[in-house]
Amino acid sequence: MALSKLDNLYRQVILDHSSHPHHRGSLGKSTLSVQMNNPTCGDVIHLEVEVADGVIKDIAFDGSGCSISTASASMMTDAVIGKRVDEIGDLTLMFSDLVQGKEVPEAERLGEAEVLAGVSKFPTRIKCATLAWKALNKAVNESESGVADSGHLHNHNEEA
Repeated sequence: MALSKLDNLYRQVILDHSSHPHHRGSLGKSTLSVQMNNPTCGDVIHLEVEVADGVIKDIAFDGSGCSISTASASMMTDAVIGKRVDEIGDLTLMFSDLVQGKEVPEAERLGEAEVLAGVSKFPTRIKCATLAWKALNKAVNESESGVADSGHLHNHNEEA
């Protein structure tokens, strides 16, 4: 079966983010940190976030994962820099709905991560795609709930 030109473009964007991920590494200084893994396939992400005045100023991730997991983490970091932390829950839910094949009216808010809508055709890859988003949501929620203090580095290990 031949891929349409649009499918080829989406595939190229995913391969580019997987091969050359944006914001990969460590911040050195971060206010939030979380580590999560997907036990189904072995993906692991360590996420560091610098938050100031309720806004994500910088973000970095490291770990190991499949091409979908890595591409999604790269796209997520691009999409959330400059966003208010109180937007992260909505963006995470929006992305989750998108990769599950649901209609997402404001999907453009996800930036290039919108191209991962095709993951819905591969249900076993949904956890791979959502790992980074769940990690960010967890870090932000723990910070807002008082579990984490936004002035200090916190480490959390959990399965997605």
